[in-house]
Amino acid sequence: MNPIIRITDLTRNFKLGTEVIKVLKGISFEVQKNEYVALMGPSGSGKSTLMNILGCLDTPTGGEYILNGNAVSKLTDNELAEIRNKEIGFVFQTFNLLPRSTALENVALPLIYAGKSSTDRKEIASNMLTQVGLNDRMDHKPNELSGGQRQRVAVARAMVNSPSIILADEPTGNLDTKTSYEIMALFDEIHKKGNTIILVTHEEDIAMHAHRIIRLRDGEIESDIKNESITTFNN
Repeated sequence: MNPIIRITDLTRNFKLGTEVIKVLKGISFEVQKNEYVALMGPSGSGKSTLMNILGCLDTPTGGEYILNGNAVSKLTDNELAEIRNKEIGFVFQTFNLLPRSTALENVALPLIYAGKSSTDRKEIASNMLTQVGLNDRMDHKPNELSGGQRQRVAVARAMVNSPSIILADEPTGNLDTKTSYEIMALFDEIHKKGNTIILVTHEEDIAMHAHRIIRLRDGEIESDIKNESITTFNN
């Protein structure tokens, strides 16, 4: 079975004046379709850098990244942009919603780049918002929504193109405990429907939702283990 992600000897260096900072030091791992993986590690461990590379937002210094059979380093900027829009759904800690747009318009945005008609965009975005429990909030702007509702909009937007992978970077970082658990229950549902999820978190209780936990330390993989005590919540 071909993995959806294959990372081989991945390195990422940054130049700081004359000094070279080695952030990722030869990381290798694979992710299979429909896996649910948590990336953990303290600040400075390299997890955000790795997340940016996985999301095709940054390029490695060395090594190879194969995403769904595509060697990412060989893609043009346009091809990368297309892969980001079609293959990857992003969920950020800060929601990254457009403040002047309604929930429906925010969710429909990736469909514009995908070339969908106005009618299709509205229908698909409405369905996604209904799936995340916001069918009565479609015309609300982000400042009229709670933090949890904003993150649900962000999750709906991430899902709207039926991507191969959901990349979630500290998705509960700005939420209270109860709301965090509601959002994690939503991820459980998304995973059950067949999506591959990669979650970056520094919170142990959030990582326990994942079925596999990769821990980074100082730019290297410290451990990569199956989670034997998965936490699940039901909405």
